[in-house]
Amino acid sequence: MTAPRLALVPGEPAGVGPELCVRIAQRPRQDCQLVAFADPASLQAAAAALGLPLNLLPEGQPARAPGELPLRAFPNAAAAVFGRPDPRNARAVIDALTGAAQACMDGSFAGMVTGPVQKSSINEGGIPYTGTTELLAGHAGCEVVMMLANDIVRVALATTHLPLREVADAIDAPLLRQVIRTTHQALVRDFGLSAPVIAVLGLNPHAGENGHLGREELDTIIPVMEQLRAEGLVLAGPLPADTAFLPGKLRGFDAVLAMYHDQGLPVLKYSGFERAVNLTLGLPYPRVAVDHGTALDLAGKGLADPSSLEAAVATCARIARQRQQAA
Repeated sequence: MTAPRLALVPGEPAGVGPELCVRIAQRPRQDCQLVAFADPASLQAAAAALGLPLNLLPEGQPARAPGELPLRAFPNAAAAVFGRPDPRNARAVIDALTGAAQACMDGSFAGMVTGPVQKSSINEGGIPYTGTTELLAGHAGCEVVMMLANDIVRVALATTHLPLREVADAIDAPLLRQVIRTTHQALVRDFGLSAPVIAVLGLNPHAGENGHLGREELDTIIPVMEQLRAEGLVLAGPLPADTAFLPGKLRGFDAVLAMYHDQGLPVLKYSGFERAVNLTLGLPYPRVAVDHGTALDLAGKGLADPSSLEAAVATCARIARQRQQAA
């Protein structure tokens, strides 16, 4: 099987993304072929700051030696300065992301790996932007689910970046059906699980305590779960969030569905932040991102840990090969 070609997008050029990509390029890979969709000057500046070799190759020329990295160039409008995002570069950042997405959509790439993006700088550059997950979903015209995963647990989210007071109103039956079905399909297609078990958390403390602590479980979550169980999905719950992540219980689950961002992600990050990755389920191609921000205070200092990007590349390559085998 040919190693899948993956688009590698560093994200914010003033953050740690470019130097993490330079570090990744120091080790030739057997599991995939990486092509950077990036500003070449940012990568070269990061390599110089790290004191590491970097030889940017034409896109079609594979890397064969440490420091070689094929490139599709998306030049910045202004020279990037470590730790100081420049809104003038917002367009290059977005063009690199959508360019990689289109390359995956047209089949010339098998997946994409993305570094951290500075949301404020994109918006200050005049481009409405809530997140790369939403950007890619809109580009592909599909509904997606955010999942974060490490070697211990996979956590999918029913809602993502919402104020807490808006979460309960957002969780309705159509949303839950879509999120659970998308998560189930991804576990089958991308992780090779024939009958995945998904643990569904309740929204309220103690999963509502039979209606005494809120009725969302009785009125919405349980009816949706019963409908999907009738379709053959294996679902556990709704479970109280404060005990669902106990190691003995997690061993029986292939994924956990949290109702909101901070219900599930603190546990995942505590259990293994450095190796955690962010997956966008439901896209026509695999997309995996790092599970950390731009770390502007570390940019250019050689202190950023490449573990999450390494895990993202390995995860994306594994999913791409899984899809190739199933095709």
